Amino acid sequence: MVNILLCGNEKVFDGALSELISITNKTKEPVNCYIFTMDVSRIKPEYTPINDTQVEFLNKVVKTKNVENKVTKVDVTDIYEKEFANCKNENAYCTPYTLLRLFADMIPGIPDKLLYLDIDMMAADDISKLYHIDVEDYEYAAVKEKYGCWLIRPDYINAGMLLLNMKKIKETGLLEKARKRIKEKKMLFADQSAIFYSTTKKKLIPRIYNEQSKFNRNGTVICHFCKRLMILPYPHTENYKQWHVDEIHKYLKCYHFDDDLKEYLDAKKDFLNVK
Repeated sequence: MVNILLCGNEKVFDGALSELISITNKTKEPVNCYIFTMDVSRIKPEYTPINDTQVEFLNKVVKTKNVENKVTKVDVTDIYEKEFANCKNENAYCTPYTLLRLFADMIPGIPDKLLYLDIDMMAADDISKLYHIDVEDYEYAAVKEKYGCWLIRPDYINAGMLLLNMKKIKETGLLEKARKRIKEKKMLFADQSAIFYSTTKKKLIPRIYNEQSKFNRNGTVICHFCKRLMILPYPHTENYKQWHVDEIHKYLKCYHFDDDLKEYLDAKKDFLNVK
């Protein structure tokens, strides 16, 4: 069983659908996916939880690949409001939903090993190759952050993919320390830095497990469609996600996921018709 954690609101449906299709198309083992969500519409009207209809559809899709596959919604609104309401990092560089992974040690029944993935990722290969990396003596395994390892520290991580050893994390208090830091110190990359600076022992693994720029690289297991800094023809950023199919073709020259994305588009059409 491969245990996965995704986080987000109602708007992450496209990311979750495309990502889970890519994962379940290539992973033979059963996939057990948790989605942490919450209602913080007090901050913005669109910050509403992923809804039950969306989760039921995700379940339907993944079970066509393997009847043992499962998607479970976990509403952490109460925990968030108690821990982080109006904290220094509530309006961080992304959204408050980036903070939800920091509650993984507080949810009953979460397995001892958990693969956290950002919603803008696609599996280029069987993710069991990543999931079964040995992290018994570590709190987590991660890949270096493309820019941060040059600008911040050589071992600075990208927290978009974290292979979490929940047993070890509970022993060291990693997430508890990270939550404390979130509440007390304003940080540019809030969730990522909170985890990094609270770490006791991490395992750095090859970039193929969180490829952040070369979207057609051979051997890649996880491709991360994160924001990129571009120098030419003038300094600017690009932020094309996998569900922006035309854009990733035109600008990223990425065609590796065309079969998965065709299935995503067909499934999305079915969902809208049923809805």
